[in-house]
Amino acid sequence: MSGDLRVVSLLPSATEIAVALGLEPNIVGRSHECDFPNFVRDLPICTSTKLEKGLQSDEIDKRVQEIVRQGLSVYEVDTPLLQSLKPDVILTQSQCAVCAVTPDDLEEALASWIGQKPKLISLAPDNLDDVWRDFRSVGEAVGRTEEAEQAIAELQERLRQLGANKAPPPTVAAIEWIEPLMVAGNWVPELIEIAGGQSLFATAGQHSPWLEWDDLLASDPDKIIFMPCGYQIGQTLAEMPTMVKHPHWPKLSAVKNGEVFLADGHHFFNRPGPRLVESAQIIADTLYADPGDNGDLSKGWIRWTGE
Repeated sequence: MSGDLRVVSLLPSATEIAVALGLEPNIVGRSHECDFPNFVRDLPICTSTKLEKGLQSDEIDKRVQEIVRQGLSVYEVDTPLLQSLKPDVILTQSQCAVCAVTPDDLEEALASWIGQKPKLISLAPDNLDDVWRDFRSVGEAVGRTEEAEQAIAELQERLRQLGANKAPPPTVAAIEWIEPLMVAGNWVPELIEIAGGQSLFATAGQHSPWLEWDDLLASDPDKIIFMPCGYQIGQTLAEMPTMVKHPHWPKLSAVKNGEVFLADGHHFFNRPGPRLVESAQIIADTLYADPGDNGDLSKGWIRWTGE
């Protein structure tokens, strides 16, 4: 079935899952956020965002709330382009209307479709088991069930090899948004546990909760890892003054001890696909990094030194 199959992926993690199943030649279109592996960047872009470039986290939050209050979507779909690509399968998600295109965003495109409509595969993982389920859903839709099972087994084995927990596990605050503060939930607490840490504030399988500064100070985590959704490390660095200016910031043990880290939340953590294994490795690296190891961009993390 997959030989002549045409696939459009409107979700970065779904693109990476499709590639892991050997569908690289079959992907004919992508979302504006899909950028890995590199060949994907040359594919036609079928979506765009209504968020202006250069906004800081608090401005993004306000703009998203404004769009949602108007009953609108954060994203736009290029319907003529999408239809011209003649996909047999479209990969999207229904977990978060703020993070990527949803089936509702595709409603107009599908309603005006000429000819046989494509199969719509909507992913909605809350935890690691759901991520494996999504591999199977994509595999079943494209006739790659064996490849899906093989990919799952390999990724699970890599996670098992990583899981050499040390005692006692350091407590970890994984920050998914800066202003206002939000903690990374869903599969991230599982990754922290696998990497040898103890997740604070968030529960595996549950959506990311907001976090009050007073609660952050009261729990006083051993480690703080910033992994803002959609942010690369440079963007997070640019917003660290927002954190530093808060009166509770210098009181935190992680700050005093130099145990604050910035990770690439755009390419890792927030993409529930194959690179969650690399995400767990990044967490393990930060939890047990030598004091003189400040990381680098190639590792997907750096230590925040206050500079």
